[in-house]
Formats: sequence, structure tokens, C-alpha cells
Amino acid sequence: MMSFTVVVPRDQTVAHVGSTDTLPCWISPPENAEALEIRWYRHEFSKPVLFYQHGKIQDVQEESYRNRSSLTLWSDQSGGLKDGDVSLRLEKLRIQDEGSFHCYVSGESEYDSREVVLKVTALGSAPVLFPQPLDDGRMNISCKSSGWYPEPNVTWMSDERTVLRPGGVSRSRGADEMFSVHSWTAVSQSDAQLVSCSMSLMTGEFREGRLNIQAIISSDPWKALFFTLLICALLGLTGLILYIYRHKLTGKKTVKEVCDDETMECLTKEDVGDKITEELKKDTVCDDESTEKLPKEVVEDNIEELRKHAVQITIDPERSHPDLKVSKDRKIVRDAPGYKHTGEGFPFELRAFGAQRFTSGRHYWEVDLARENTPPKIFWLIGVAKHGNCRLKNRSALTPSNGYWFLCSDGPNGIYINSDPPVTLSLTPRPEQLGVLLDYDHGQLSFYNVKERKHLLTMSSRFTGSVAPLFNPGVGDLSSLTVLDCPKPVESPVKSSEPLLSNSSEA
Repeated sequence: MMSFTVVVPRDQTVAHVGSTDTLPCWISPPENAEALEIRWYRHEFSKPVLFYQHGKIQDVQEESYRNRSSLTLWSDQSGGLKDGDVSLRLEKLRIQDEGSFHCYVSGESEYDSREVVLKVTALGSAPVLFPQPLDDGRMNISCKSSGWYPEPNVTWMSDERTVLRPGGVSRSRGADEMFSVHSWTAVSQSDAQLVSCSMSLMTGEFREGRLNIQAIISSDPWKALFFTLLICALLGLTGLILYIYRHKLTGKKTVKEVCDDETMECLTKEDVGDKITEELKKDTVCDDESTEKLPKEVVEDNIEELRKHAVQITIDPERSHPDLKVSKDRKIVRDAPGYKHTGEGFPFELRAFGAQRFTSGRHYWEVDLARENTPPKIFWLIGVAKHGNCRLKNRSALTPSNGYWFLCSDGPNGIYINSDPPVTLSLTPRPEQLGVLLDYDHGQLSFYNVKERKHLLTMSSRFTGSVAPLFNPGVGDLSSLTVLDCPKPVESPVKSSEPLLSNSSEA
């Protein structure tokens, strides 16, 4: 039997609590692994997460992974064990699953092993803001949220998109190892009319809540006090709902059972619930699945809604790398014939920029990554960049702080965002048509799998100056990267029956 090497992605994999994730691992050169010994383990070799031998999975396993682990395909193009794919599938992820997993493969006379790092995250509840009048006429605003992992970053903003300094931040950790966060700041009517509190993870995912300060300060004290009590009640209800949802994800008591036992009495108090809803609609908007999302329409109802913001994008040949070939209509780009990438990893230097620049508003475009009768691209980079940042070459410099925001598909090394450090995402299947929504005013860049009608992820930032679309076709693919002209959305008085874009919980 020929010698082999175990190969894994170079970056960590990120997945949500309660989701299913794949830890990629394969042998190179590809060969049939059905007769090999495959062992996935964490801390002790003798306590495997999964143990495959003699053509089947053995009943020798760390108890916490029983009925949660299996061998799977790391991509749609994988041939499975026959092609040397020994990737691990984990279901119902827990915070305790975070850390290193060893992929060990052994033959008759040789073996090799590599380490895969799994980062587990939990997106908490929408922040709830509630005010308390101070003696000096200002308003102390508290912001609370729970169910986060790891600890989120907290950012306060005014309606002018100016960062406010928090008065303080406290964090606590519950028995479920999730974090609850409480932050506060003091503002006056002259500081802002609207104040927002957002909590974010390193993946760019975030929750945001807003409060109309002017409306509260100008109201009478009894109304302000009543409003405060209402939001406190909502905070408790939100925490209970989140707790129930977490238990559902981990296979414990169902939502219906918990509601029947504990919450139906609260939910039937319509007089209190109606008042809470009425007041919140006036002054507070939360980014949550059960409430109006902020910024409004960031997660659109469907593709037709996204395309209402469509703009025609063309590639600027003057600002494209000389080793790129751009079509005459400035819509198609690929690596030039004869170009040989001599460096290691993804060819970040092969950048092309859109001719259009944006300084405000919401703009949407689509990119085709799979041509007919040709295998889909597995090497590409798509996003936006601050105008004038076309000379940076070092990958470590291509970060949001330097004016670059993008999603990169690096073949077998996976798909990742350019956070610092980069974070690998579990996106299955690979997008064949990618939608990009730039919301400049709200500081968001969102990506969508158009064919699957899925929202993949949203990066949160603060844009300054003009930004332009960014493209990189990579090298080694038969397909080109094509910027599409979005069809005009179909206007209809009847509500669309098409499936809504759903947030990908495994990203």
C-alpha cells in the first residue's frame, strides 16, 4: 500500500450550539480508506469520539458522543471513504465540544494524524434596553441580553452612528455555561434621539436593540416608570423563551411541554402583553426572530425583496491585477492563461474591483460561480473594499480594520471570512450563485446562497469613505467568475408563496 498523509483545513471551524457540523479530514494522495483504521479522539487515544475498524464503526466510544458522531462527506464533491474522506459529523453541538479533535488514520505499516480545532458559538437573545431617569435630567439606559458564548463585545451607538462610552459592563455565566451581559450608559436629550446597544461575536453575527430617548425624556415621569416596568417584564419573558429554546436544541424537554407547565399562564395575560407590545413598537426595536429586525429589512423576506436593491456592477479593468483576464462587457473575470501561482495558499493578489463606488444606501448584486456543463468554482473571494486599498498584498493586511470585508472559498481548505484570525464556516452546499447585500448606513455586509435561498452570514462593521465591490477568481478552476445582471423583481399584489430566506444556523 502506498504511503499517505492526513490533511485537514488550516483554520478553525465555527458552528452554533445545537447545530450539526462536519470536521473535515482526508488522506492524500486519495485512496480507498475502507480497510484502514480511523480514530477520532480528543484528550485520550483510548477514549475515541469515533472508532472505525474492520469496515465498520466499533462500539468503543466516549459516552458523551454516543449517537452524536458518524463519518460523513466533507463536501458535495467528496467520494467518501473510497476516496479517502474520513471527515467526522457531530450532531447537537455543545459548548463542551469546543476544542481540538485528532484525526488519526492507520494502515498496515504506517499512520498519520492531524488536529482540527472546533469553535462553538451561541448567539444570544436580542438586547433589551430600558431607561431610568437620573437627578441631573439625564437618562441611564441599561442593556441586557443572555444566552451568549463566548462573551460578546458590547457597542453603544448614537443616532449619528457615533460610538458612546459605556458606563460599565458586567458579565455572568450560568450553569449552562452561557454568558449573560448587562451594560449601561447615561445620555441626555442633546446626546442623541436614538440610542442602540449591540452585542457581537467574532464571526460578525450580532444582536441589536434600540431606544427612542427623546420620546422618553419628553414624556411624564409616570409614563417613563411604566415603560421601564414593562420592559423589565419583557426581559424576564425573553430569558425564559431563550432557556426553553436551548433545551429544545439539546434534546431535553420540548417547548410545548415547558409552555404547558410554566408559561401559558403568563402568555394568557393579554392586558399586560398588549401594553408591552404597544409601548415597544413606539420606542424599541429588537433584532430577534420573533420581533421586527434591525436594521429594518436587513434580512429580506425573499430574493425578490433583495433584488429591489439591485445595482448593475461592472469590473474596472484599470484596477484589476495584470494576471487577470476581464471580458469585454466587464462582467467575467478569471486567471489569465499561463498564469502560475508560485506562492502558498490562496492567491490574494489576483484582485479585481467593481467600477461602482458606494458611500451610502443599500446595494445588492449577484455573482455566478457555476457555469453550465462545467464544475462549480471552489476557489473565489467576494466582498467589498475601501476605495484606494488596491496595493495591499500580504494576506494578514487584508482585514476589516484595513478596509477589506470578504468571504473566501479556498478549495479543500474551506470557506472563511477575513476576521482576525480568519474563521472557517460550515456552508453546505457550496454556493453556486452568491448574493451580496451592502448596507452602508447600518454597517452590514450580508451574503446569500441564491440557489438555496439561504442567508449565509452578515458581517458588521463601520464603513467610512467610498467602498467598491471586490472579486478574486482564484486559480485552478475551469469556471470563470461572472457578475450577473439581476432580473427585475416581479411586482404582485398577492403575497409571495416562495420560501423565505432562512438564516443558516450552521454557518
